[in-house]
Amino acid sequence: MKPKKAQRYFVDEEKQPGSEEVKSDQDSDKRTASYKPGPSQEKSENDTRTSGRKEHTKRRTDKHKQDGHKHKRGQQSKDGKAEPHWKQEEEIELYDDDEFRSIENRSDPFEGDAPVPVETVERYERGKKNKLNIRNKKLKEHLQKKEEKFGVAAKQAARAELLLPEDSGFLEADEGDETHQILQTDLVDAVDITSATKSFELNLPQFGPYHMDFTRNGRFLLLGGKMGHLAGMDWITKNLMFEINVMETIRDVQWLHQETMLAVSQKKWVYMYDNQGTELHCIKKMNDVLKMEFLPYHFLLATCNANGFLQYLDTSVGKMVAQHVTKCGRLDVMTQNPYNAIIHLGHPNGTVTLWSPNVKEPLVKMLCHKMGIRAVAVDKSGLYMATSGMDRQLKIFDVRTFKPLQAYRVPYGAGNLCFSQRGLLAAACGNVVEVYKDCCKTTQEKPYMRHRMNTTITNIGFSPYEDVLGVAHAKGYASLLIPGAGEANFDALEANPYQNKTQRREFEVKALLEKIQPEMITLDPNKISEIDEGTMKQRKDERMQIFGIVPKKVSFEPTYKMRGKSKGLKNEQRKQGKKEAYRREQIREEMNEKQKEKRFQKQEEGRHEELDGQPRHALDRFRKK
Repeated sequence: MKPKKAQRYFVDEEKQPGSEEVKSDQDSDKRTASYKPGPSQEKSENDTRTSGRKEHTKRRTDKHKQDGHKHKRGQQSKDGKAEPHWKQEEEIELYDDDEFRSIENRSDPFEGDAPVPVETVERYERGKKNKLNIRNKKLKEHLQKKEEKFGVAAKQAARAELLLPEDSGFLEADEGDETHQILQTDLVDAVDITSATKSFELNLPQFGPYHMDFTRNGRFLLLGGKMGHLAGMDWITKNLMFEINVMETIRDVQWLHQETMLAVSQKKWVYMYDNQGTELHCIKKMNDVLKMEFLPYHFLLATCNANGFLQYLDTSVGKMVAQHVTKCGRLDVMTQNPYNAIIHLGHPNGTVTLWSPNVKEPLVKMLCHKMGIRAVAVDKSGLYMATSGMDRQLKIFDVRTFKPLQAYRVPYGAGNLCFSQRGLLAAACGNVVEVYKDCCKTTQEKPYMRHRMNTTITNIGFSPYEDVLGVAHAKGYASLLIPGAGEANFDALEANPYQNKTQRREFEVKALLEKIQPEMITLDPNKISEIDEGTMKQRKDERMQIFGIVPKKVSFEPTYKMRGKSKGLKNEQRKQGKKEAYRREQIREEMNEKQKEKRFQKQEEGRHEELDGQPRHALDRFRKK
């Protein structure tokens, strides 16, 4: 292999290509063509080349500063010929010192942070600021810094609203048309490809009718057929997780806290499986179960059976928390209030009862219909309850006052009811699904959307964070597009549809650590933070029995002392000591006064009264009467 010829790197602009210096260089190139330098010599040659390059560029920039012009690539020489590529350079724009100073001294036209609307910030604030009347400087500075952090956090949260990727919206029809006249095929043709893939149908005529359930993040779907077919899948990507046949009748299916565990109500008992279809548990204490509900924040599985029993099972430890006898016959209508975790049961006599695991009697018993209850549903906020009965009526109740707000006449009677995250109400009437918009606050004359199936509908449910309504029927499953049904943006710390394995494990551990005890389930969750006046009165009565009096409150402020004697702990100890001493003195004085009163009363009684006509002293019989 022949060595490469040495190339010329730099040429002075004043020298022409045809000069003697160039010729001498060409002769030297010919002499060095047959010479191959060693590695040390190559290094020294590279150093001389780089130093020459620096000197050359310095000379060129000095000349350009004097001329005050730009050097453009591809500039021609005086002879009209284009310069060689090794002599061509990129465009260099040079400024004087005065120009640089003017750029540095320019003021920002938009100083400070971007303004945020006050209304948006108020939604994220934690309340009004506290007035700090504290003498301790360190504590006062610490609290002031905390208040500042709260304000910054509220502004950042308000400013982050611009980063929310999705917007929510409803379906709007043209003039003269109605939204319920729009078919699913028209919607699929109008929406994008990603949304169109969410509308599909599974034809499973052998093992129906089916029951279905979605996970909390809306990513996974669980199907259970009456003839024993059980399957779990990622319905967005259409990936099948497992598919088995339990060889028994399936009455209901329910996901637990994660997509890794599920509960199935079979012919006799309740079984638990993992996401591979492996049987984990058989709970024989729960027999003949017809409906199931899972309370995610309490890790409680609530079931109702054909014998009228309501049972609560703690799935984290496998312990039976409560068993209630409702005495209302067969229980096949059940739902939960997501706001306070209260279970709502519908009964054949037209009543709806509200249950808590802490009380053996129903908290509330409402007469909602003249005939039996067919379906019950509660919205996300826990304010409205929808019921449907055998009298073909659909009623909306206010859960706070337990009074009816709206009443609708449904042609065939609603067999299933379900609220979406945005407040849409879906009602399954035979083989027709009707979706109502704003039916709780105002009276609606027409449904928002309507879809007719080929077979009878057995179960319905909205997918969280998606505009999709799942419909399980006698011959399979159908996914319908309902614009505006789900929340547009999700909270990844609450329910993340795109969580990986590590995030799922961390979420499970945090959920177990933050598990709420079943004793805290009440109608009004805010009462937990309030003072129980009944227990306060009991404590006062107990103190009265022990001390005879209730000591008064003492207000004492210790004087300021030097040399660290007025720290927070020292001041508190001095306060408590003074208060205790004052209370003891007060108790002693009042006890002495009470004893004096008793002595005086005894003396008065001894002077003026005799006990049973007998003398009070042995010598009183010798007194003159």
